[in-house]
Parts: sequence; C-alpha cells; structure tokens
Amino acid sequence: MSIELSQIVLNNGLTFLALTTAVFIIVIGYFLVKLLRDLSELTKNANETSLMINTELKPTLKELNETVHSINSILQSTDEGVGQVKTGIENAIAKTKTFSESLLGGFLKGFMTVFSLIRKK
Repeated sequence: MSIELSQIVLNNGLTFLALTTAVFIIVIGYFLVKLLRDLSELTKNANETSLMINTELKPTLKELNETVHSINSILQSTDEGVGQVKTGIENAIAKTKTFSESLLGGFLKGFMTVFSLIRKK
C-alpha cells in the first residue's frame, strides 16, 4: 500500500507539474502573440509616418531651397548697391578733396599776394 500511495502522490505531482507547465506555456504564448501584434502595428505606423514625412518633406525642402535662392539674389543685389554707393561716396570725397585743396591753395596764394602788397606799402 505504501508503494501505491507513493505512486499516487508521484502521479499527482507530475500531473500538477504538467498542468502548471501548460498554463505557463499558454500565458507566455499569449504575451508573445500580443507582442508580435504590437510590433506589427508599430511597424505599420512607422511605415505610414515615414511615407508621410517623405511626401511632406520634399515640397518643404523645395520651398526652402527657393527661399534661400531668393534671399541669396536679394543679398547679391544689395551687395552690388552697397558697392555702387561706396564708389559714389569715394568719388564725391575725392572731388571734394580736390576742390578743397584747390580752394585752399587759391586762398593761400591770394592771401600771400595781398600780404605782399600790404607789406610793400
């Protein structure tokens, strides 16, 4: 009877072990299926997001490129205008300098002439 009782206890233990193993395999399988489904949805959403970014990014980059070209042309024309103003100011200063030198030279020459006439008298 002792052998039969130990055999029954052993059978009950093995049955319990088999049932708990089956429950764990079912639980792990459930979470594995759920994980695979979530990964599939994540991949689909990432694909849709990348397609959306691709379709929206190309026109945005094209507009940005056009804007940069427009700003570049404005800066070039401004640079040309500044260069022309600089040249004009340099020319005006050179003419003013020449005029003031000739005016000062004439004034000194006239002053010396008048001074020499007054001195002779």
